[in-house]
Amino acid sequence: MDKDLVFVQTILSDEMVADGFPVVYKGKLNHEILKLFTSMAEAKVSKGCSNISVRRLVFHVIVECVQNITRHSDDYGEDSIGNGIFVVGERKDYYYIITGNVIQSHKVPRLERQLEMLNTKTNNELLKLHKSQMMDGELSEKGGAGLGLIDMVRKTGEKYIYQFLKLDTENHYFILKVTVPKKI
Repeated sequence: MDKDLVFVQTILSDEMVADGFPVVYKGKLNHEILKLFTSMAEAKVSKGCSNISVRRLVFHVIVECVQNITRHSDDYGEDSIGNGIFVVGERKDYYYIITGNVIQSHKVPRLERQLEMLNTKTNNELLKLHKSQMMDGELSEKGGAGLGLIDMVRKTGEKYIYQFLKLDTENHYFILKVTVPKKI
């Protein structure tokens, strides 16, 4: 089955049924697309949220998530810009950002361990981990130290929801959902 159809079937259908169609983008995620998408998401969030701290946090998470796709997707075009799918939506008590992108299967165990570890940490532990990564964090092959993932879970106070869908022997489709409470 097509990876985007699997994505819609497994994650988005519940979100769309609950609150109408969210802001959705699929394709290459470069700086121009990020600016356009952020403007659309900003209009959607600003319409329903007067709390500036919440709005800023939603936009921060949007930028971090898009950067994760642009830097770490293993599905990219000739210009080496990552492809993926990106969703911003709203529920009664929170906003959500969902991303989906292809990653090589051998990367799944490490990423899953990292997400599970982050989901078990307290806010103080996350702050210490963030500082530690800033001082002497190991860079990945694509230049990341995991700071974005640490920062998002620390600032939102919410655990990651994620799924890895096997596409073939070499690739998985990584789906990540980050929630931002409307009251922080």
